[in-house]
Amino acid sequence: MAGTDFSKLPLKKLRSGKVRDLYEYHDEMWLVASDRISAFDVILPTPIPDKGVILTQLSRHWFELTKSICPNHIISYDVPAELTIPEWKGRLMRARKLEIIPFECVARGYLAGSGLKEYKEKGTVCGHVVPEGLQESSQLPQPIFTPATKAEAGHDMNLTPAEAREQMGEDLYKRLEKLTLDLYTFAAQYARERGIIIADTKFEFGWFDGQIVLADEALTPDSSRFWPAARWQPGKSQPSFDKQFVRDYLEGLDWNKQAPGPELPPQIVERTRAKYEEALKRLSV
Repeated sequence: MAGTDFSKLPLKKLRSGKVRDLYEYHDEMWLVASDRISAFDVILPTPIPDKGVILTQLSRHWFELTKSICPNHIISYDVPAELTIPEWKGRLMRARKLEIIPFECVARGYLAGSGLKEYKEKGTVCGHVVPEGLQESSQLPQPIFTPATKAEAGHDMNLTPAEAREQMGEDLYKRLEKLTLDLYTFAAQYARERGIIIADTKFEFGWFDGQIVLADEALTPDSSRFWPAARWQPGKSQPSFDKQFVRDYLEGLDWNKQAPGPELPPQIVERTRAKYEEALKRLSV
């Protein structure tokens, strides 16, 4: 983001993720959502215009809706009056500093992704026993909690319930399981009423003053599988509100899925942007 001379601001940049840049400002953590997009764990050279704004506004919407279920890390979404950073308007989340709990807390309501892969191989989903005869994209009898270890690079590693209990301890496991499933159940019903299935999603939590707090982003197309409910049909993969057009385009290229990634053509960029916008529009009404 060009324009502001960040060297003159009292900000300390900590790191850049696939989408978000993390800064320290006094006793706050600032998360700034960029327009970067990644696929197959590679950040692509072509941004998706306004993607960061859409993700931030969608997280803001969910944080407000779910704060009675679980408090969150948000302080404000506005740059302080003493600073001028026009590039960050609509992209900034000012958050409390937390002691992050080092697990991705995943809720699954439908059979997809790595859960589907394990089901085909073993008949289980991340160690959970589920009914026989399910198809791709089938709804599970009830949502399940499938935490994963947080990976600095590459894919997170799913944990079975026994592995998660051993690594977290029984008390923390039960608390995270309840929060994750309560948040997912509320969000899934809310989204379904607006024509979107949340097939699965991941949350991040941290400790603040002895309390577990919801952190990072929440229930965006980058952290969830959003499917159009009207087109849901078990037995196949579903259309989605995220990077589907990007992934489909890349799968058709002669690319080894290693950095650097290829440029995206304008039509793929625009269709992807439109899907993110549609998700925000449907869910924020």
